[in-house]
Amino acid sequence: MPIYEYRCEKGHTFEVIQRMSDDALDACEVCEAPASRVLHAPAVHFKGSGFYNTDYGTKKRAREKSAADGAKRAETKSGDGGAASDAKKPASDGGGKKADAGKTSSAA
Repeated sequence: MPIYEYRCEKGHTFEVIQRMSDDALDACEVCEAPASRVLHAPAVHFKGSGFYNTDYGTKKRAREKSAADGAKRAETKSGDGGAASDAKKPASDGGGKKADAGKTSSAA
């Protein structure tokens, strides 16, 4: 059952647990003066896609996205060159091992 907050004309505030179908109170519990229900904004938590401002397309967001995609492409291009140079290093190390192995077998 929900808790409702009431305020009387003299400034007293109090809370009452009531069913949603019950009528609102008319009098203050403390001084019997006329009272009214205090309304507050409900606490709402939206979940799922479509509720955040990042989910809505705007011209500014499109520019930011295209700039981020361009930066990723630049990183990918520079990353491929580094991968090619890394691929060459193990081959040169492996060639040195084969040469050492050949010397060992010829000495035997």
